[in-house]
Amino acid sequence: MEPGPHIGAAHEVIGLGEPAHGDTALADARLDLLTRLVDDGVRSIAFESDRVAGLAADDYVQGRTDSLDTALAEGLTHGFGAFDANRRLLAWMRAHNEDRAPRDRLSFHGIDGPFEFTAASPRPYLEHARDHLGADVDVAALTGDDERWSRMEAVLDPAASPGDGDEARRLRTIADDLLTALYAEAPRLVAATSRAAWDRARLHAETALGLLRYHRQAAQRLDESERWSRLSGVRDALMARNLLDVRAAEAGRGPTAVLAHNAHLRRHETRMEMAGMNLTWSGTGAIVAVLLGPKYAFIAGSLGPADRADLGGADAVLHAGEGEPRLEPAPEAEPRRD
Repeated sequence: MEPGPHIGAAHEVIGLGEPAHGDTALADARLDLLTRLVDDGVRSIAFESDRVAGLAADDYVQGRTDSLDTALAEGLTHGFGAFDANRRLLAWMRAHNEDRAPRDRLSFHGIDGPFEFTAASPRPYLEHARDHLGADVDVAALTGDDERWSRMEAVLDPAASPGDGDEARRLRTIADDLLTALYAEAPRLVAATSRAAWDRARLHAETALGLLRYHRQAAQRLDESERWSRLSGVRDALMARNLLDVRAAEAGRGPTAVLAHNAHLRRHETRMEMAGMNLTWSGTGAIVAVLLGPKYAFIAGSLGPADRADLGGADAVLHAGEGEPRLEPAPEAEPRRD
């Protein structure tokens, strides 16, 4: 790959975008760039996949489990585990970590939730947090059958959504109470188990809250363009919050690289045509860029001229699919002052 603009230790979060998911010509170039960023100090990788599921991927990367197939199947959601590029990513991260001190090891984090065109039931996430606390709450009596939440109609059709009913509102109160109790009981819980177990319980409670927020938005009877714009906005807001939480945990070790679609990472408002609808919302990158300022860098991925609409606000563009991969300044990028 040809040399490009220096992006690395001066930034806390570096977004590595792609215009399409899968085993594209960009996948190898992005992994090559990622290795260079690790040489420059990156120590954590955040991925457009469910945060709780990502714990299984990190277990493999850290050597706590040994099955790559299981890590891909259970640790990556949204179908990402099926791509060879992601198999190579996890295998490379594990190999990198061998014989390295904890401060220099790579960690893997999901930053998404278990939702998009479908959304999971909050039941297992609430029950995990409840069980860690030892609380007596009958979550299943309120959620009912998981399928009423996870079927596609629950997101596609507001009339079929359970997200704004009495049970859903009670579940949101329970989720909030469980999260508060986890903090209130943290000294006892960490002493009885471990900080890692407490963190897992917290992530389960936060994921449940995120799911209930997403389901509530899915239940709103609005113009479909407006409803899907808001759903997209809720999803990216939760991704941004998760990413900032990852940064809080990783701040002392080095920058975080984020692997996601350009639409999530671009600094400008995201606009998308989908099923005859015109969607508009603030993506994860737009939110994080405002909150982190010059500490956020965005490298857009491009497979050709058709991807130009995805490059808004990029600091650089990683080109692949047209000759040798190359990293170049974005055409509209302004000179940086950091």
